[in-house]
Amino acid sequence: MPPTLILIRHAEALHNVNREYHIPDPELSLLGLQQCKDLRDHLRQHLPLADEAELVVVSPMRRTLQTALGGLDWLIKKGVRVRVDALWQENSDKPCDTGSPIPKLQQEFTQVDFSDLDATYPEKRSPKDNIYRFTRSAVVARGQSALASLYDRPEKVIIVVSHSGFLRCAVSGRRYANADYRVFEFVEKYSRGQYELKERESTEGSGGMGRSEKGVAGIVETDFPEEEALNGVEEKLGERTQKEAVAEVPKN
Repeated sequence: MPPTLILIRHAEALHNVNREYHIPDPELSLLGLQQCKDLRDHLRQHLPLADEAELVVVSPMRRTLQTALGGLDWLIKKGVRVRVDALWQENSDKPCDTGSPIPKLQQEFTQVDFSDLDATYPEKRSPKDNIYRFTRSAVVARGQSALASLYDRPEKVIIVVSHSGFLRCAVSGRRYANADYRVFEFVEKYSRGQYELKERESTEGSGGMGRSEKGVAGIVETDFPEEEALNGVEEKLGERTQKEAVAEVPKN
């Protein structure tokens, strides 16, 4: 049976404060750090499901790593594995949505294991068939690959810390406020030729923290630049999906 997913958007980062998208891989703001504490307290007090999580999957960007380490620290302390996965990074190739080199992340987050992280990270623009390229086709295909990587895993509950754009456009069709979360179940595999999620009623309105915009939110024209040729992207994503979907028991 596929796992239940708790999808979390990172807390407020520096680029969110005044829409300063030129900041490279921004850290959390002071408010964002407080939001991590609020998220942690809320999950522990109001979402017993979170305590059943057996795996935390996190985008390799600073703001998501900080959110996972600050908002889910009680799970990490009891041995829940943190798995860093580039499939869950944000969509665009702006400085704020482009990650830092792996060696730099290893220096900054010494408690995190980056050994499973795709060695091509954080490159998004080249080569032309890069699976992380900022186009609608590539991002939607990456969303399918990200879901496929979790569908057959052995854990019953998985927490994912990711980004609003990617979660909305490629994964769940919902909006997320900073440090808010939603809970989903997989629908029947390939029910319409793809992996799909169904949100639990408990978070279906304004999210678990009550901060998010209600309703379904699909892709709009301004989300992506004009489509480009993506020779080989789907094939590369297919290969990665097979590797990521292999069942792996978390290391405690």
